[in-house]
Amino acid sequence: MVSFGREVAEAPSSEIERIEFRGAVKGNNVANNTCRDVYTEYHDMGFGGIKAVSEYKVFTAGEVVEMLEFVAPKMMERGSAHFSYGIAEDLDDPKYAHYKYWSNPLETKLPNAPDMEIYTMYGVGIPTERAYVYKLTPAAECYIPFQIDSSAKGQNEDSCLKDGVYTVEGDETVPALSAGFMCAKGWRGKTRFNPSGIKTYVREYDHNPPANFLEGRGTQSGAHVDIMGNFQLIEDVIRVAAGASGEELGDQVYTDIFEWAEKIDLKL
Repeated sequence: MVSFGREVAEAPSSEIERIEFRGAVKGNNVANNTCRDVYTEYHDMGFGGIKAVSEYKVFTAGEVVEMLEFVAPKMMERGSAHFSYGIAEDLDDPKYAHYKYWSNPLETKLPNAPDMEIYTMYGVGIPTERAYVYKLTPAAECYIPFQIDSSAKGQNEDSCLKDGVYTVEGDETVPALSAGFMCAKGWRGKTRFNPSGIKTYVREYDHNPPANFLEGRGTQSGAHVDIMGNFQLIEDVIRVAAGASGEELGDQVYTDIFEWAEKIDLKL
């Protein structure tokens, strides 16, 4: 989520007065006086477009994609030719045979392989970025007008908001909910995303930082960039490769991933 101001980020959506940005007239181009030949699509937005984005105040995950299509249409057009970010209404629609949907588990079905098993393995126990508080700046290098408001902080030291960034449980890169949702709910049992009922298992690895420099990145690290060196994960991979079943390994969770997943309203 992206918001312009801490107050609106924490306010109920029904209490936020927002001005629609879609279809707004972008107005005069922003002059590029500081970067010489460096060009960004911000310069095509104009002051009208910049104002329209900030006055919408709060963007959810879905609205962020639409906002990016408004801010940088050429870049998003290139991306949309190869990737998709939606939720399928009808997975039997022939359009989902296109490769751009294959990387999105919410727009494709698992294969008909009832004897197959799927494991999601990821680290937890590290604060991970999930939402941001932005502000408008009157001037910036190359005039990129949206910047994280580093002055935005929570009410106490234990707050998940620090320096304009909201953090949640995760592996420092991917929130645990994003990493574990499909195996915890979206693919769990027979669903429209998993029509043959492939068994799924969630394996979380609690972060334990290295004790000293000699340990390198750590053999028990749950960090996203270090997880492949985690001895517990390596052991699990070897056990599966050697013939151990998912029932033998089972789920290993340190978070409330199943409770979080249940709160997400998704047609299964």
